[in-house]
Amino acid sequence: MSSGTRAFRVAATGARVITGVAVIAACVVGVATAVHAPWPVVEHDPAQVEVTPVPGDSTLVCNGDLRALGRDSSAPLDMLSAASPTLTTGGTGGDPAAEGLAMTDLPDAGGPQVLTGAVDGRSVPLIAGAESVTIAADDLAGYAALPCGVPRLESWLVGGSIDTGTEDIVTLTNAADVPSTVTLSVYGPARSTRTVIVPARSQAALPLTSFATGNDVPVVKVSAVGAPVRAALQSSLVRVLDPAGIDLQDSVAGPQQKLVFTGVQAFAASGDDAEMAVLRVLSPGVAARVQVTVRAEGATGAADAFTVPVEADLPSQVSLSGLEPGQYTVEVESDVPLVAAIRQQDGFGLDSDFAWVMPSPELDVDVVFAVPAGPDARLQLANTSDRDATVTLESLDGGQPQEIVIPAGRTGGLEVPGRTNYRMQTTAPVHAAVTLTGPGAIAVLPVQASGAGEKPITVYP
Repeated sequence: MSSGTRAFRVAATGARVITGVAVIAACVVGVATAVHAPWPVVEHDPAQVEVTPVPGDSTLVCNGDLRALGRDSSAPLDMLSAASPTLTTGGTGGDPAAEGLAMTDLPDAGGPQVLTGAVDGRSVPLIAGAESVTIAADDLAGYAALPCGVPRLESWLVGGSIDTGTEDIVTLTNAADVPSTVTLSVYGPARSTRTVIVPARSQAALPLTSFATGNDVPVVKVSAVGAPVRAALQSSLVRVLDPAGIDLQDSVAGPQQKLVFTGVQAFAASGDDAEMAVLRVLSPGVAARVQVTVRAEGATGAADAFTVPVEADLPSQVSLSGLEPGQYTVEVESDVPLVAAIRQQDGFGLDSDFAWVMPSPELDVDVVFAVPAGPDARLQLANTSDRDATVTLESLDGGQPQEIVIPAGRTGGLEVPGRTNYRMQTTAPVHAAVTLTGPGAIAVLPVQASGAGEKPITVYP
């Protein structure tokens, strides 16, 4: 083969190599460019439609007569009616309809009542109710008030005592047309349970001592099957044969990580060791470190702040004494859900009273509430948000609306007359409670969210 032919072949081979390298380089550049270039996006939104559920009637359950234990010496566990409460009701559509329920163990007593706000088209009125009772007897004396509430399948009673001189009664009200099987689970050093059948449209009651023995600071979980029940706790105290107060305590829906108690009152102590206010807290299932912050009305900083370790499933009680007399908001916070309540008292003997304070939920929509009959009443408002709240208060009975501005992080309030129903609006989330205070008479009623408004939901077929 001639040298010329070899040269041609080498050149041709070289050209092919160069061409291949160029093609490969172009491919690399193209791939790199494609990686960084925007690719076409194919979107497929699922089929969906926004609908507003058809609202149901608004329903609240009121507790009925105050009960008394031990008035019959031959049957000390039998209950009798001690007094009938005064009921205050109202709503945006007028007074709600009221219907009585049976008290099978107290056939002649004034039983619980069911308040109903009927749906009108696709709207349902906001309704409210509250009952109160004043009694002055040899075995019972004081003032108690309780808002009418919503029955639940699960609720918690954070309060009560089995100490000598106390008589605490758990009431379970079933407003449904079917029976309810209710399990009462006691948290404390001596765990225990009790199951009760509550017949349809009736109320059952049992002494706390009948199933909570061995638990000085009990917390009771109420679980219902078949129908929801309204659980409440009636408490009374006798010191050295003198009646020293009564109380009606509402249940709470379940544990939460942050609880706000507004309307807490500190009274002057009668001794150095007097516990005028105590916090009871339970962390179900797991141990917790609980941060407690106490803020005085109108103050910017904290009046007190501390951390409490809490064992799992074991209720703890912490003193809040040492505060100057006045109005306070107490914030209880943890990284795990808690249940808690605060017990306050204005004295220790005859002509004294006590009250359990329950958490006040956050309110950011219209609500209605009832101020019951009783001593001087005040609406206490706590703003735990980072912006000022303008709260508008309008009597459902007519009259000029009132406005009050609660700065961010502050607590305030205004006087409200008893036996009045109000509608409240706010421009920022607040916590609210009605406090009633007089000589030998105290009560605190948290303002609950009204459940009439049905919010739109998104449905995915």
